[in-house]
Amino acid sequence: MTSTIDLAAVKARQQQTWASGDYGAVAAHIHLVSELLVEAADLAAGATVLDVATGTGNAAIAAARCGCRVTGVDYVPELLERAHARAVAERLPVTFATGDAERLAYPDASFDAVLSCVGVMFAPDQERAAAELVRVCRPGGTVALAAWTPEGFIGDLFRTVGRHVPPPAGLRGPVDWGREERLAELFGATLRDLRATRRTFVFRFTAPEEFADFFRVNYGPTLKAFEALDEPRRPALHADLVGLARRYDRSTDGTVRIPAEYLEVVATRA
Repeated sequence: MTSTIDLAAVKARQQQTWASGDYGAVAAHIHLVSELLVEAADLAAGATVLDVATGTGNAAIAAARCGCRVTGVDYVPELLERAHARAVAERLPVTFATGDAERLAYPDASFDAVLSCVGVMFAPDQERAAAELVRVCRPGGTVALAAWTPEGFIGDLFRTVGRHVPPPAGLRGPVDWGREERLAELFGATLRDLRATRRTFVFRFTAPEEFADFFRVNYGPTLKAFEALDEPRRPALHADLVGLARRYDRSTDGTVRIPAEYLEVVATRA
């Protein structure tokens, strides 16, 4: 499916996207997803852990709090700077390095556990990224992932944005990582004892408009979508984001509570 797509160009645009806005502000909202993922992975103190597409370090820092020896890798230096500052502030000895999820610069079987929390799912070459996660994990080690589901709020967010600014044709959507069937295609027999749990994270805002404004300013994919539209078309996207938040809102007190489903996966490297 991706053979005719210039994946290098896609990746370059992605780097610019994630460097824009303030992803750290978004990551601060969802840090609980990483904490639960690390808890589910049941990491041992002293274990060597790689957090792939670490962003601002949520999962890496959570693993370091368990006494693990952690490396976090991301292809956006600006995000790694924030991650490093956070680790220093908590006096946690995490190593952060610039790196590509599709070409990890580590030997085979280098780590006891490999994590990725709503990160590797954005790699344009999904098969290659999945193979790299497995390659650098030792046999018997742990692979733990969290990915937004296609049916959930973030999947709907991407579809909403895509109606205004279509994604590259022929490229698999990142939320495919939130389908168990797709994970079976990506990993096959390389993982065993795979446990997939559907969980819900709740975004909380004072109003639907606050959600739309927050994601417009801070979340790279929506920020870039607004930038790609000419000025007369931007209000329609904003209105659709407000409408999306209203449809998902489960609050009864005048604020906004938006349940966002994700798939938490813990498996053993075969």
